[in-house]
Amino acid sequence: MSIQEELHQVEHDLARLRAEVFSLRRQVGDLGPTDAAERSALISMADQQEGLADELEERRASLLKRIGDAGHAKAQDS
Repeated sequence: MSIQEELHQVEHDLARLRAEVFSLRRQVGDLGPTDAAERSALISMADQQEGLADELEERRASLLKRIGDAGHAKAQDS
C-alpha cells in the first residue's frame, strides 16, 4: 500500500470514528436520567473511540510528514 493509499484509508477511518463518537454522545443525551448503567457504558465506548481517533490523527500527521519529506527530497534531486 502506498503512503497516499494509507493516508486515504486513515482519513476514511478517522471520519467514521468521529461519526461514531458523535452518535454515541448523542445517544447519551437522549437516554435521560433513568439509565445510569447504559449511559456509563456509552460514555466509556465514546471515550475509547476518541482515543482511537487520536491515534489515527497522529498516524495521519506522520503520513503527511512522510509525504512532505518525500516531496522535499524529490525537489532537491531535481
